[in-house]
Amino acid sequence: MIITIVSTLMLMLGYFLMLYGVVGFIQDKRLFSSAPKENLAVIPDKKERFKGAHIIGWIIVVVAICLFVGAFALAIWDGAKNGFGTLRFFARFITMLYAMEIYDILFFDWYLLCHSNFFIHFYPELKSVDRSHFFGYNKKSHIMHFVTYIPVCAALALGLGVLV
Repeated sequence: MIITIVSTLMLMLGYFLMLYGVVGFIQDKRLFSSAPKENLAVIPDKKERFKGAHIIGWIIVVVAICLFVGAFALAIWDGAKNGFGTLRFFARFITMLYAMEIYDILFFDWYLLCHSNFFIHFYPELKSVDRSHFFGYNKKSHIMHFVTYIPVCAALALGLGVLV
C-alpha cells in the first residue's frame, strides 16, 4: 500500500511539473491542446520570457517524464518482489491512475484554472477571461480517461501477472 501511495504521489508531482514547465517556461501554445478555447484565444504567441527559459522548461518536463516512468517502475518492481498477481497489479495501477485523474480534476481544473492566479501569473492577458465556468469544460476527456484506464491497466496487469 505504501508503494502505491508513493508511486501515486510521484505521478502527481510529475503531472504538476509537466504543467509548470510547459506553462511557465516553454510557453508554446501548441502544447496547450487541453486548455479552454477562450484561454487559447487571448494567449499571445510568446518568445522566451528570459534567456534560457525554454531550456529550463524542457529540463523540468524531462524530470516530470522521469517521475512518470519511475512511478511505474517502482510499482512494478515492488509488485514483482512481493509476488503480485494480475489482480493486485490491476488494483495498484487503477488506483494510481484514478487518483491522478481525480488530482487533475480537483487541483488543476477546479483550483488552478478556476480559483487561483496560476495561469494569470504567466499570462496576464487571461485577467479579462471569465474563469468561473471552466470547471468541467473537459469532462468528456476525463470520462474517456476513466474508461480507457480500465483496459490499459488490465492489459498491463495481465502481462505482468504472467511474467511474474
